[in-house]
Amino acid sequence: PPLSFNTKDIRMPLPRRRFITSSLAGVAAAAASPLPAAAHGQSALPQVAPPQLRAPRLRPGDTIALINPSGAIYEREPYAVATESLQAMGFKVREAPNLRARYGQFAGTDAQRAADVNAMFSDASVHGILAMTGGSGGNRILPLLDYAAIQRRPKFLGGFSDITALINAVHAKTGLVTFHCPVAASEWNSFSIDHWRGTVVDARAMLLANPQDKDDNIVSKSGRITTLRGGTARGPLLGGNLAVLTSMAGSPYWPAFDGAILFLEDVNEYIYRVDRMLSTLMLCGVLQRVAGVVLGAFTKCEPGDGYGTLTLDVPVYSGAQFGHVKRKFTLPVGLEVELDATAGTLRYLQPAVL
Repeated sequence: PPLSFNTKDIRMPLPRRRFITSSLAGVAAAAASPLPAAAHGQSALPQVAPPQLRAPRLRPGDTIALINPSGAIYEREPYAVATESLQAMGFKVREAPNLRARYGQFAGTDAQRAADVNAMFSDASVHGILAMTGGSGGNRILPLLDYAAIQRRPKFLGGFSDITALINAVHAKTGLVTFHCPVAASEWNSFSIDHWRGTVVDARAMLLANPQDKDDNIVSKSGRITTLRGGTARGPLLGGNLAVLTSMAGSPYWPAFDGAILFLEDVNEYIYRVDRMLSTLMLCGVLQRVAGVVLGAFTKCEPGDGYGTLTLDVPVYSGAQFGHVKRKFTLPVGLEVELDATAGTLRYLQPAVL
């Protein structure tokens, strides 16, 4: 049994089945320490958030453009299924010019992928922009984006996983509320559709609470929330994939985390790497400045050697329904929300779109 974590101290081993919530409890927590702030580290490039900018809501009949800012897809069927799914939800679909391009592991060169983002924001006939998939390489295009043009024509922009780089950079540079949500190639089940539509079509101030499915059991066994430190907090919602977010540390595209509600997820990482990445957030001063933390799915993050010993004196809960899981919340990056770590909920304080 390799892991044991507690919000105060982490010392004792525990069974494998509990490693995710317990390990993340420890490593996601930071700062109950008498050391001065300078000893914890400060962000190399502290950012000042621009005024919040919200896009117009999507409406049936609007055109959603598909872009591929990161990895290539090598089969035809995912494009067809993604297009048919969006059409079934009432939208027209436009493929960006380089959507199916390939350059090594990427969906085209950096210039091609950035050009698609810029072109779809500039095209007045496009109402929303959705990433086709994740992969890797999205952070490479950030210096090539026309943030002034994006700010002049705000639109829905969404995706998750490696798209964390794009949605956080666009928010940090323009103030636009972007969306950590299913990519076009995701499974568009009723749960994901209801939360996506409620957020970006119906413009509702959503309450995000995990479903409690009992199936044939006397109590719910799936979608369970673990409160690591109770309480409530308010602030702008920032975050996404942990590995991608930490890859942006110290760059001009790093969001302003002061008073934020930080949300994190990841996939296919050993726990010592999760600890290392969360330590990066601590060294950058992020974990000392956030108002609260919510952890989603850390899918296939297997136990490995080592464990973390960080603690955090703000509300924290884990198990929220986002990340590399079938059923996904839509999380508005940059929107003011209220976190209730005791109840295990997030509540928008206003609609995420106009």
